[in-house]
Amino acid sequence: MQIHFDKVGHTPKSLEIKSGDITMNFMLKKLNHHRVGLDGELNGTIDLVCDRCGKSITETISQPIELILSQKVIEEKENLDIIEFLDGNIDLDYILSSEIEAITCSYNYCDECDGSEDFEIEF
Repeated sequence: MQIHFDKVGHTPKSLEIKSGDITMNFMLKKLNHHRVGLDGELNGTIDLVCDRCGKSITETISQPIELILSQKVIEEKENLDIIEFLDGNIDLDYILSSEIEAITCSYNYCDECDGSEDFEIEF
């Protein structure tokens, strides 16, 4: 789903998109002429692989998401929660897929390995 920057108003608008078993409920609000705020939450389940033992696991996700979306190049270096869409359209599917990818690429441990001090597991 894509939304043009000019279509987002100053009054927050609630939206929902889904990818697989993950749902992103969020609100879009225009912050200024070139920036839109996205405030919401990711919910659902995701299949992951334990980074320690390689076992397949299913995790329940419930995490907030807060981003600034810009249609201009941003020079700020201290705020990493800014996504630039230079063509004037906000690609919500891209945002959701990148958030899912960030969860998948982070360290994920099964219940047996979580909190374990061992760095290697012998089979």
